[in-house]
Amino acid sequence: MLGLAATLSLPVFAQGDVGGARPIAVVAIENEAAPRLIVDQPLPGPLAKGQVFIGYRTENIRIVPVYNKGALDVSPRIGHLHVTVDGTPWHWADASNEPIILVGLPPGPHKVLIELADPTHMVIASKAVEFVVPAVAGGQHGH
Repeated sequence: MLGLAATLSLPVFAQGDVGGARPIAVVAIENEAAPRLIVDQPLPGPLAKGQVFIGYRTENIRIVPVYNKGALDVSPRIGHLHVTVDGTPWHWADASNEPIILVGLPPGPHKVLIELADPTHMVIASKAVEFVVPAVAGGQHGH
């Protein structure tokens, strides 16, 4: 049984305009550009209702649910997110490629730390987002 890295490093060919198949250029992982994490502020519409939608995107890394040392050699790089709310001593791992959605936060200021991590959970980059959940009329937060 081939491991993930061996499976993903098989030769790849593309159909050329003339002359048939030719190898696709592959960049060695050590020569790839550094991964980047770009995080948006929460969407204002849902935030006004007490719902937090934080969009993000990454560059030079794919977000996938693969967690092991062997995946460090996969090219292009793969990783996932760690999400921490208000400095709690725990975080959750996210590999959904969907916006971070938080509901039920009490009115007031909050801070969400979003970390880009490699498959072994080593943090590559991080961004903090600070925002205020407004008090919603009637004390309801989108429930």
